[in-house]
This record gives sequence, C-alpha cells and structure tokens, in this order.
Amino acid sequence: MSAPAAPAPGKLPFVVWVLAAGTFLMGTTEFVIAGILPDIAPDLGAGVSHAGLLVTAFAVGMIVGGPTMALATLRLPQRLTLVLALVVFAAGHVVAALTSSFTVVLAARFVTALATGAFWAVGFVIATTAAGPENATRAVSVMMGGLTLANVVGVPIGTLAGHVTGWRGLFWALAVLAALAAAVIGRFIPRTEQHAQVSVQDEIRALRQGRLWLALASAVLIMGGVLAVYTYITPLLTDRAGIPDGAVPLVLIAFGAGALGGTAIGGRFGDRRPMATTIPAAAATALILLALIPLSTTPVATIALIFLMALAGFMINPVVTALAVRSAGDAPTLTSALTTSAYNTGIAAGSALAGQALASSLGVIGPALVGAVFAGLTLLPLIALAVTARRGTTRIVAQGAAEDPATKPPETAEAASSPS
Repeated sequence: MSAPAAPAPGKLPFVVWVLAAGTFLMGTTEFVIAGILPDIAPDLGAGVSHAGLLVTAFAVGMIVGGPTMALATLRLPQRLTLVLALVVFAAGHVVAALTSSFTVVLAARFVTALATGAFWAVGFVIATTAAGPENATRAVSVMMGGLTLANVVGVPIGTLAGHVTGWRGLFWALAVLAALAAAVIGRFIPRTEQHAQVSVQDEIRALRQGRLWLALASAVLIMGGVLAVYTYITPLLTDRAGIPDGAVPLVLIAFGAGALGGTAIGGRFGDRRPMATTIPAAAATALILLALIPLSTTPVATIALIFLMALAGFMINPVVTALAVRSAGDAPTLTSALTTSAYNTGIAAGSALAGQALASSLGVIGPALVGAVFAGLTLLPLIALAVTARRGTTRIVAQGAAEDPATKPPETAEAASSPS
C-alpha cells in the first residue's frame, strides 16, 4: 500500500476515524461479555465461573491469533483484509446467537477474536500510513480511543441491551453493526494493491529489532499494572472505600474518562516527545497506585486516584504502540499484531497476579500493590528506549516504501532521535 498524501499537522484523515469506529465495535464485544455472563450461563447450561471461559477464549484468541492472522493475510489487499475480518466477526456472533451449545459459543468467541486481531494489525498500519509521520501517534491514539470509548459507552449500553433483549439479541445487534461497518470500510478505505513484496521472512526479520521488544515490554507492563487494579476494582470501592454498589458504574465512567484523556494526551505529545511523555507517566502511575493503598479508605480520594491512574497509565499506550510499529520498518503488519498480543498478555498477567494478591493476606489492597510493581517495572524498558534512541533513528512506517531521511519532518526526526 503506497502512502497517501499526509494531511496537515494536527488534522487526521477520515479513514482513521472510520477505523476507530471499528475498534469501538470490537472492543465492546471483547468486554461486554463480563456484564452478561449471568444471562448467558444458565441459557447454555453452564455455571457463571465456567462461562468465564468465554472471556478467556477471547483473550487467548487475541494473543495467539493476532500475529497468526497477520501473517496469514499478509498478501491480501489491506481493505479486503479489514472487510473479511468484519464479516467473520459478524458470522461469529450469528453462530453464537443461534446455538444452544456452550462449546460452539466458546469456539465462536475464539474465531471472533482472530478476526479482531487481524483488524487491529492491518488497521494500525493503514492508520499510521494515512496520517503521515507527523500525525502517526495521534492516529494510533484515536484508534485506541475507540477501544477506550467502548469501555465507557459501549459496554454499559451493551450490558443494558443484553438484559433487555437477552444476550442473543445483543449478539444479533453486534452482527448487524459489524456488517454495516464492513460496508463503510469497503466504501471509505481506498482500493490499493499490495505493491510491496513483503514476505513472511521480512516480517519475522523485523522482530530482530531490540527497540521493538522494549516497546512491547512497556505495553505488557503498563497494561498489566492498570488492569491489575481495574479487574478487581469493585471490592476496593465497596469493601474499603465504602462506595455503594449502585455507584460503582459511575466510578467506572471516571476511569474511562481518565483513559480517554490519557490516550488523547499521549497521542498529542507522543510524536514529538515520546520519552518525555512516557517515562513521567509510568512513574506517576506507579506512585498513584502506591497512594491507593493508604488513601483508598475515603470515596473522594479513591475516585480521584482511579481517574489519575487511568489518565497516566493510558498516556503510554499510543506512544509505545507507534514506536513498536515504527521499529519494523517496511514490515509492520506482524509487529502491529504483536502490540495487540502484548496488551492482552499484560491484561492476563496483571489480573492473574492481582487475583492471587486479593486472595492473600493483603486483601483488597493487594491488586494495587501488584499494579504499582508492574507500573514501576515499566520504567526499565522505557529508559532503555530512551538510551537507544540516542544511537540511531527510527522510521515511520510506510509499507512498501523505505522512507527517505531527507524528507523526514523535523518533529519526527526529533522524536526518533531524542529521548526527550
């Protein structure tokens, strides 16, 4: 795909917003299942704890399937890959809505996750290429903002719809929306040929870049830190801060607002000052999580710290994602998929360790301690990125065309070569 003419700095092409809408839809599917498990479980003859495997299946599908599907669709035109991903996504929901077998629904969730991984991998490449070097991180932040908005808006609405119409009605609605999204993607993503002769070997060779693995490690650790607390936020709010059960959704909205703000700030400043954005944000996240331990005994302090945790933690995500994709040069698709796997790995690891801490003598403050450790460890790969940034430059991805250093905008060159 040849890079289109980049828009003026500060302005993103319409295609980025279209892709963000797709991530909103897929993010809603990934997280809404937790809110409707009590409805799904008895209908499929399973216990609620057993039905939780529907969440696990999606996470595993994203971790393993994203890179696999990225390689499997490497030779397909990018627009076709996005449309096919949405079609498979819709079909998975139709199959799940029609069956009464828990095993079939479990398999459908896994296949849906494969489609989601393919969409994300190609979507990131298209978004960064279409936005141009000066807006690449902003484009990533908008796409990730669609995922964050899914938690703030999509999940509550989807959960309500699932209670009103039944979970099958919700799945039918998601299938219809995915079909509409496929039509919109087919209309607004430019038809391009895969001019680049990028092979599987090229994509795998790009994994040799040390900066890529530092960026992925940062993604795993920061997401593990924030989600360690978020996964078990309800007992912290109700048992320790004394917040009523009915007010918990309002706190989750505060978390979502912080996540949206952090994603936007990271996207705004991450292109010019990636390390000056991420390193203070990681340090702040660790300190905020530590502060939760003694200060989460009052509602006001707890809600404020939850908001700040999301604001600082999510500031890092678009920056390290863009850095990871840049490091791959002319073979970014597999790398893009690996960033999605990295975030899901962080979610799985952080929530698993936080669950053990919650069950230990630490009790409800255990997840905050686990999160603080994860966030503090994020500083290690970020500082290493800052050090290696002095030794060379990284390129903004334009698949199929090596970038001419002479044409690199000054602000991008600064972001690539300076740790600040």
